[in-house]
Amino acid sequence: MIIGIGGISNSGKSKLAGRLKDYFKDKKVSVLCQDDYTFPKDKIPSVKDHVDWEHPDSIDYKWFHKTLVEHDKIFDIVIVEGIFAFHHEPTNVLMDIKIFLSLAKNIFMVRKSNDLRWGKEPDWYVEHIWNSHCEYCGHYSDIDALAINSDNPIDLKEVISFMSESLIWRDLI
Repeated sequence: MIIGIGGISNSGKSKLAGRLKDYFKDKKVSVLCQDDYTFPKDKIPSVKDHVDWEHPDSIDYKWFHKTLVEHDKIFDIVIVEGIFAFHHEPTNVLMDIKIFLSLAKNIFMVRKSNDLRWGKEPDWYVEHIWNSHCEYCGHYSDIDALAINSDNPIDLKEVISFMSESLIWRDLI
């Protein structure tokens, strides 16, 4: 079974993936973070001489898709998470459950300004992240997914309840 989690940077995708992995502790679970499947920096588009990690062309979808298919054969549950989790249609159609995390812009701006994992980003780039999300991913909330506003902590019970509505998942939950 494959769970897809998409949403803007700092919306809680990785945290939710970890919580789901912990929830399914009796199952073989793999978490694939899309950040691990980017092209080398020199192959990624740039904006103002800055690597544009927020562009769909930053992801090596063939590698990501191939790994997902391999993991689906080995693991009971594969959790896919990333800002472009639903962007690549051949990968998208493999997902049994889709979860889209939204975030208010003001909360995103605060969280992103406090996110120093890759160093301090210039203010213009933080704004670019938001705009790219709106351009490339804003429509994801229209797909057949559980849409969660992650301004506040995510209620895992809500996620599990959504998953349990699928006949496929009843044996796993």
